[in-house]
Amino acid sequence: MCQRLRPNASFWWLLVRLDEEIARKTRGSGCQHCGGPLHRADYPRKPRGDLGEAEQAFETRWSFCCGRCRKRATPPSVRFLGRRVYVGQLVVAACLSWQELLGQVGKLVEGVPRRTVKRWLHWWRELLPGTRFWQQARARFMPPVDADAMPRSLVERFAELAQVLVFLTPLTTRSTSYVRVDPIHAEDGVSR
Repeated sequence: MCQRLRPNASFWWLLVRLDEEIARKTRGSGCQHCGGPLHRADYPRKPRGDLGEAEQAFETRWSFCCGRCRKRATPPSVRFLGRRVYVGQLVVAACLSWQELLGQVGKLVEGVPRRTVKRWLHWWRELLPGTRFWQQARARFMPPVDADAMPRSLVERFAELAQVLVFLTPLTTRSTSYVRVDPIHAEDGVSR
């Protein structure tokens, strides 16, 4: 599992391609409010995490704005986990590393401060299980995913880290336009 959490350049470019496809579908569907055309209105991002040569591709969160009603349509993302400044992969990897290192006070995990990782673990274990998304999604897992052991229990259920990020895409935007993201591999541990 550890090797899956240390991504290489091809992993980062896979996430970029997935986000490009999601953005293309979102734009093609038009405004969810009035049906108007969507125009580019990207957000600048300064994500933390070692992205290597793909760093420049992570400096923009793709988004759109309706040409008629001006409502925003920000597509889901596999690169970013909501508004967090760290890339989604690092949020998952740091929490998993922290779960392995529990008890080592003051230790920085993957360059992320301990209190930040604790805040993320609180999100995984306390806030995520209370979301509407999780209430609906958890029924697809058989046997059930242990919410008290997340994110480890969720990562163990999927074959690849990219699949976990794809699974979490509905949580990455507050925009009302939602494009369904298809899993990138068939064996993802989720019953259909």
